Amino acid sequence: MTVIFRANPFALLICVMLYLPGLASAGKESNRITEAESEPHNWLAHGRTYAEQRHSPLAEINAETVSRLGLVWAVDMETTRGLEATPLIVDGVLYTSGSWGIVVAIDARSGKRLWKYDPKVPGHWGRYGCCDVVNRGVAYWNGKIYVASFDGRLIAIDAKSGQEIWQVSTTDKTQPYTSTGAPRVVKGKVIIGNGGAEFGVRGYFSAYDAASGKMLWRFYTVPASNDGPHESPAVEKAAATWSKDTPWEVGGGGTVWDSMSYDPELDLLYVGVGNGTPWGREIRSPGGGDNLYLSSILAVDPDDGRLVWHYQTTPGESWDYTATQHILLADLELDGQTRKVLMQAPKNGFFYVLDRATGELLSADKYIDATWASHVDMKTGRPVETGRADWSKGPKMVMPFDPGGHNWPPMSFDSETGLVYVPTHVGGMLYKPEDQFSYQPGAQNIGMDLPGIFTTLIEGGSGLEEFAVYGELQAWDPVARKKVWGVIHPRAINGGVLTTAGKLVFQGTGDGRFAAYRTDDGKRLWEIAFGNGILGSPVTYSVDGTQYVSVLAGWGGAAMIGHDAAKAGRLKYSNNGYLLTFALGG
Repeated sequence: MTVIFRANPFALLICVMLYLPGLASAGKESNRITEAESEPHNWLAHGRTYAEQRHSPLAEINAETVSRLGLVWAVDMETTRGLEATPLIVDGVLYTSGSWGIVVAIDARSGKRLWKYDPKVPGHWGRYGCCDVVNRGVAYWNGKIYVASFDGRLIAIDAKSGQEIWQVSTTDKTQPYTSTGAPRVVKGKVIIGNGGAEFGVRGYFSAYDAASGKMLWRFYTVPASNDGPHESPAVEKAAATWSKDTPWEVGGGGTVWDSMSYDPELDLLYVGVGNGTPWGREIRSPGGGDNLYLSSILAVDPDDGRLVWHYQTTPGESWDYTATQHILLADLELDGQTRKVLMQAPKNGFFYVLDRATGELLSADKYIDATWASHVDMKTGRPVETGRADWSKGPKMVMPFDPGGHNWPPMSFDSETGLVYVPTHVGGMLYKPEDQFSYQPGAQNIGMDLPGIFTTLIEGGSGLEEFAVYGELQAWDPVARKKVWGVIHPRAINGGVLTTAGKLVFQGTGDGRFAAYRTDDGKRLWEIAFGNGILGSPVTYSVDGTQYVSVLAGWGGAAMIGHDAAKAGRLKYSNNGYLLTFALGG
């Protein structure tokens, strides 16, 4: 039966008049971020632009003038918990999140706080954080600031007043989900994922209407069962890569807790997927299989969440080797052709270059030592495992360790040097299976014998190798496929990276230093010591012709684990975290 509606023409005209301003506004904001290069004084998106290159064309602060850089203002973030965010700067106002998803707006020139928004996350939710109650940033769109609170709410805030406009729950509160990543806004849709894989959840990411908060679509990264019904053809395809004896009650993992980027020309959204639950495939999927879409890069249509292509960096991953690390877009000259590429240095120790239109693997090379695989077969696109890292039957020392060769701190790409600057860490780890895995709701379910690891290390034993543990800022040439230079840091976990047209690369360190290096050779040109770890990701902007550099400084997050910051005295007498801002002559 065909139903024909006869509409009042005048009513239709009114609807169109009401709708068009909102459509025009969304288009204006979309164009603004798409054309962010025309606003070098601002930092409008998480990676400055949709390509997430984290490179600024500002050059007042440069290799010749950086020696005069000094602190001009600092804002107390009123917490000793982890600070990992990338601030945004929109027309003279700086917006950043702190721990728990608290948001502040600050006058970017004077440092005066304009407003503060506290989502009031229940304190007990902190027990579900693998790595502290951190938050990696906010998003801006059409006069609104968007943040994901630690307990899984997506919140829209008025950018001028700091008043809440709407909030929605993106997760099931009966499950131990968390949200620590920065939302992204694409075509009027707010995209957000979640964390909690170690505790036993099923990963997904979702799109919400930026104006109303209505959920528009959701992409599940792992199946809920072998037999279905499945939410999409992509999930149905994934189900075939999990064994029939999979303990589905554990959730499977595959959370999307960090990286995304977007290509407006191809109209593709790129998303990185995390590790499985439990970690070991022998427990998670005893019959084997690649376990899609764990440790994968996904390209999806932002209009409906349809999967266009995928590439799995670590099939059947068993070491917490996520692919949630920074996804960076660029155009490179490869074999005489300009290729639109996607670059990632995930945890597993290989630097990947993919064709971002098709997902074709163009190169994959070790950027640190990795004992689990010898190389990536360029014909199949699959890693060739060595057999030295199979811990399903007993303890094995594996490189890289579970923080990976590179974790959440972002990279940066400078098109002038052609180099990607990667905050890497080097280290090995003893993996040891539990004698008998048993799912514990609401607790960590990684399937590792954590007490046994320390016992084995203390008692020693044949075959155990020793690995140095340290951090390194690497300059990587994605065309020549090699490291050009590196700066060693004593702590493994350090901050994100910013490059500028002033031929500078900025990075903070876990031992409390903030430094500027020359982009071509890594020579340190400037440094300041602060009484706190500097793990946030720096940004630069200008107000009234003056260039500033800002970064969050504060202990917390994964950097606390196993380092001096975790000692009782440091915790008792630790300093609050601060937002630090520098300018010439400060």
